[in-house]
Amino acid sequence: MITARDLRKEYGGFVAVEGSTFTVEEGEVFGIIGPNGAGKTTTLKMLAGLVEPTDGDVSVAGYDAGETEMRQRLGFLPEESPLYEEMTPVSYLHFFADLYDVPEGVADRRIHDTLERLELDHRDRPLGDMSKGMKRKVAIARSLINDPDVLIYDEPGSGLDPLTTNYIIDFTRELGEQGKTIVFSAHNLYHVESICDRVAIMNEGRIVAKGDLDELQAEYGQTEYHVYTTVEVPESARDNGYHRRVVESMDAVDETREAAQAAGGEVVDIRTEESSLEEVFLNVAESDPEAERTSGPRA
Repeated sequence: MITARDLRKEYGGFVAVEGSTFTVEEGEVFGIIGPNGAGKTTTLKMLAGLVEPTDGDVSVAGYDAGETEMRQRLGFLPEESPLYEEMTPVSYLHFFADLYDVPEGVADRRIHDTLERLELDHRDRPLGDMSKGMKRKVAIARSLINDPDVLIYDEPGSGLDPLTTNYIIDFTRELGEQGKTIVFSAHNLYHVESICDRVAIMNEGRIVAKGDLDELQAEYGQTEYHVYTTVEVPESARDNGYHRRVVESMDAVDETREAAQAAGGEVVDIRTEESSLEEVFLNVAESDPEAERTSGPRA
């Protein structure tokens, strides 16, 4: 559904994105994460046809990025999304429906259905009188007005209160479950972890790792086994009436079991803990040989 090959974007000699290559399959939710200035926003804008790559190619739904046919298949949500504040949500969305040549009856039904799903009340209130969270919901509804196959969302929950952010993330997850192909960035890695099928990690304008969460965990994460015993064993500590030893392999788990049995006790529980996406991200960044490279700001 989306293919990016060797994407490069240079601004006056400054390289914002370098050599990015990835694919996003139909119906997949694909996350792009990285620190501020990693090149995420520039990458998303190139996918959406808003920024022309200096080098490389992008295709979306079989069309080159920026083609009219591609724009009909795409919904884009920028991190900052100014609205026409004198309009109401309904009039604003009808305006964009007209731009996409959506028939009036279809547009009216789609607008009200989407606003209902987003639980947006006060639909006849001027946008300028609405909260940031309500405006964000209207912007999301705008991205869906043409019933696109592909959605590109840049920080969909940016700057919102936790309740509204969680609602928007849940709504984005529902769109993925309905078969939409979604590419999005987010600083909250818990949200990325909870919604994405695969993730690309960017640093200093480059993709430094990509894969599903299990693949990234296997390569950059760490698995720990917390073994609880009824007796003290080497390298254990008291924990809720038992002795807990933290090890990193099943061989060490077996050694702990044997040590407990030799001391007249037993293993009562084994709990597995894996690195979160945030810990994986930090490990990737620390292992990147160019992570300390000095550069100017990126988006």
